[in-house]
Amino acid sequence: MKSWSRCIIFVCLGGMVASVLLSWGSRADRAGAAESGKSSMIAHDVYFALKDSNDSTRAALVEACKKYLVDHPGVVFFACGTRSDLDRPVNDRAFDVGLHMVFKDRAAHDQYQVAPAHLKFIAENRESLASVRVFDSDVEIVPVK
Repeated sequence: MKSWSRCIIFVCLGGMVASVLLSWGSRADRAGAAESGKSSMIAHDVYFALKDSNDSTRAALVEACKKYLVDHPGVVFFACGTRSDLDRPVNDRAFDVGLHMVFKDRAAHDQYQVAPAHLKFIAENRESLASVRVFDSDVEIVPVK
């Protein structure tokens, strides 16, 4: 019984170590790109205003983002959610749901734009939207100390 327990522990530890090493490698690659000053990553931020803004419609749009937009090749970061309750003079509050994505490069962004799941998201949600504002920017990873 003890040998099986040790085997399970080693397998679990091995998986965790492999996960950390894979994560470390990708962070090192990103840090190297940041240090060289070369970045091909694109941040894609989208702000949706709903025609009928209520808890239910906002939640439905967030779920649609997670259903159709999260799983695309070349996405290195994905987040979506409803507008925060922060209400400072500098806060733009003219939206209901924010979508935030970072693509590893321009090619991944361009492929996403014509991907069937992205197009289906647009088709299924177009009628419920009062406005859509898109902000794309070239970004660089800056290591945090």
